[in-house]
Amino acid sequence: MEINLGSESKIFELGNLENPEPPCCRVICKLLCSGEKEVDLAVQSAKAAFKTWSQMSGMERSRVLLEAARIIREQREEIATLETINNGKSIFEARVDIDISWQCLEYYAGLAGSLAGEHIQLPGGSFGYTRREPLGVCVGIGAWNYPFQIACWKSAPALACGNAMVFKPSPFTPVSVVRLAEIFTEAGVPKGLFNVVQGGVATGQFLCHHPDVAKISFTGSVPTGIKIMEMAAKGIKPVTLELGGKSPLIIFSDCALENAVNGALMANFLTQGEVCCNGTRVFVERKILDAFTKEVVKRTQKIKVGDPLLEDTRMGALINRPHLDRVQGFIKQAKEQGAQVLCGGDLYVPDDPKLKNGYYMRPCVLGNCKDDMTCVKEEIFGPVMSILPFDTEEEVVERANNTKFGLAGGVFTRDIQKAHRVVAALKAGMCFINNYNISPVELPFGGYKASGFGRENGRAAIEYYSQLKTVCVEMGDVESVF
Repeated sequence: MEINLGSESKIFELGNLENPEPPCCRVICKLLCSGEKEVDLAVQSAKAAFKTWSQMSGMERSRVLLEAARIIREQREEIATLETINNGKSIFEARVDIDISWQCLEYYAGLAGSLAGEHIQLPGGSFGYTRREPLGVCVGIGAWNYPFQIACWKSAPALACGNAMVFKPSPFTPVSVVRLAEIFTEAGVPKGLFNVVQGGVATGQFLCHHPDVAKISFTGSVPTGIKIMEMAAKGIKPVTLELGGKSPLIIFSDCALENAVNGALMANFLTQGEVCCNGTRVFVERKILDAFTKEVVKRTQKIKVGDPLLEDTRMGALINRPHLDRVQGFIKQAKEQGAQVLCGGDLYVPDDPKLKNGYYMRPCVLGNCKDDMTCVKEEIFGPVMSILPFDTEEEVVERANNTKFGLAGGVFTRDIQKAHRVVAALKAGMCFINNYNISPVELPFGGYKASGFGRENGRAAIEYYSQLKTVCVEMGDVESVF
């Protein structure tokens, strides 16, 4: 399968996606970074398409988004394989990502025709009304852990509201978003409405500084989010920031133990642990600490690591060598600070010679953790779970909130009153009760504190991709005070 990365880029060959080879330590494409000229061309192209798209009715936009969703749904297997090659996650997970992607497009297609303002009656027969209008050219900057899904999460509400979008994927995962651009074109969006530019820091800076960009939505690290916010401030551009996390998962002794163990695995090991909302600080009530830990370790040791294209693989390769080394460094430091490696944490070399240079490691569970350890305070962004005991509800809530982050949190308990009481006290934007890391597109997603602001998904995203205009209509004579 060939994919063209643009007029200034090279065409690369991915081979036969029906019988692909694992993407382990080999170059799958070469591309040229978009410079200031290419970024301007993309923005101008989007700006021109915006004039047409923004004048279409919500129902007309809805039909196009539904067609894009249909194409993604029909090509689910091919796109999932492409994403696995692009990112290294298991094909099992990649299929879930693609399903969430087309569901997101369908959801906002359903909202597109219902977007409206309101009518307000004023004295003397006068009235006012509001109009919900698009912003213009929006920029999306994606992360490498969910390349295709993040692009859909950002583009679906943006396009539903009548905007155009220029999207920059991570330079580590440049491929699958190009396929999304092709799908939008096939579905009938105006030419240039969804543009993809490729590159790193410089390309992102050109996008943020461009005078014709109306809004920036970024998913990634806190340091980069701070820089984007600073650049956007110079142009008074609204931003949505979905940043990092060090989320608490609280396991009470009255939980269903097997369910809690399943939740802890979901909260730590999806996408090789490279998930911003992962519940990596697992607080376990002391009464069940030993039983919980024993079962978590047993289950973790059974996770199959290896070729992400095999059906029974549940953990693929980390994104690249520097990141693998970084995760290994956190584990080494944790041991030096007194944590105990209960299982995993070492490099994994599969038997298949094609995989021997892949960036694999065994999922790791750390015991004897303390709140002041680096592994508990800092986002590792790898398959590393830290287990911490607690004794009382008040204590664990205070400790759970003692972090600069506030993206997510979870509670496992059979006491539903306690569950609601605890999540109400957690300073986090996305909370789970007796589950973890599910992403219904109907629900808003975003964080508190250093985890960012603004929301992806749900009706809330409409607020961040549109603006209100107020119109006041006088039906009588104007009374002057002069």
